[in-house]
Amino acid sequence: MNRRLLAAALAVTLAPAAAAQSNLGLPADPSAVMVARLHYGGGGDWYWGGSALSNLMEFMATSTPLPVQPGPPPTVELKSPELWNYPVLFLTGHGNLRFTDEEAFTLRNYLSSGGFLLANDSYGLDEAFRREMKRVFPDHPLVEIPWDCGVYHCLFEFAQGPPKIHEHDGKPPQGFGIFVDGRLVCYYAYESDIGDGWEDPEVHGDSEAHRKQALQMGANIVLWSLLQ
Repeated sequence: MNRRLLAAALAVTLAPAAAAQSNLGLPADPSAVMVARLHYGGGGDWYWGGSALSNLMEFMATSTPLPVQPGPPPTVELKSPELWNYPVLFLTGHGNLRFTDEEAFTLRNYLSSGGFLLANDSYGLDEAFRREMKRVFPDHPLVEIPWDCGVYHCLFEFAQGPPKIHEHDGKPPQGFGIFVDGRLVCYYAYESDIGDGWEDPEVHGDSEAHRKQALQMGANIVLWSLLQ
């Protein structure tokens, strides 16, 4: 957990109104990484890709220098104090998502305090995701991330941006982001579907080359979120 996120977590935890309800507990190794799945409202399938995060964390543990927390990736909601235990959130699915006003405020605070959101359009999420992130950061729009950004070069090389894993509408894959004070706080994979590429090979029948690209891109995003 980075220092800014830890400070924000402590502020939330120690607030009188929240102190009695908080179960916040730091891992034995606070420097070890764990990505948590975000359970959102609105009717979309936030749970899509059951094997995706576990496979990404295993890949990061075996193929990158990052220390990784043991155990299955957790699921958190924006209203839960445990949110602040995790420096990176993963959001995916199809269809609609909706944040309450309180959730939008919390997500803005989380991201502004050092947290990071890795979002993956598994198909059909684009309209709702853009709408809700505009509510979270009305003054910081989603912009296409230039190919010379470190997120594409910090560990594995992606000279032309994110890989194309699934066909979707046949458009080129794009990586969009939100920058706050020069820091990338959100990476949004569109027409790429790296999240589905993380899943067990029999789920979508992706080639080993595509799965490797997806996992490498995911590892880059997580690493870059921590390097900034």
